[in-house]
Amino acid sequence: IRRMPKRGFKNPNRCPFFGVNVATLDKFFESGTEVTPELLAEKGLFTGCRVKILATGEITKAFTVKANAFSAAAKTKIEAAGGKCEVV
Repeated sequence: IRRMPKRGFKNPNRCPFFGVNVATLDKFFESGTEVTPELLAEKGLFTGCRVKILATGEITKAFTVKANAFSAAAKTKIEAAGGKCEVV
């Protein structure tokens, strides 16, 4: 039986994004909190090396969110609630 050759390349140093929804931020944090990737990891909401904030759900509190990336809809939802978005 002949072996089939392996195809492609798998990067061993790959660092994928981990998505966190704005509804999760609204549920776990108080208004006025500065949300960072370290704080998300401390609460158990983030595992990985990079975090991206996604727009699923509603947000009613104002946060200062520091993350590696934001979706466009999440950025508008956070700013409409009175918060700020900062790319780390």
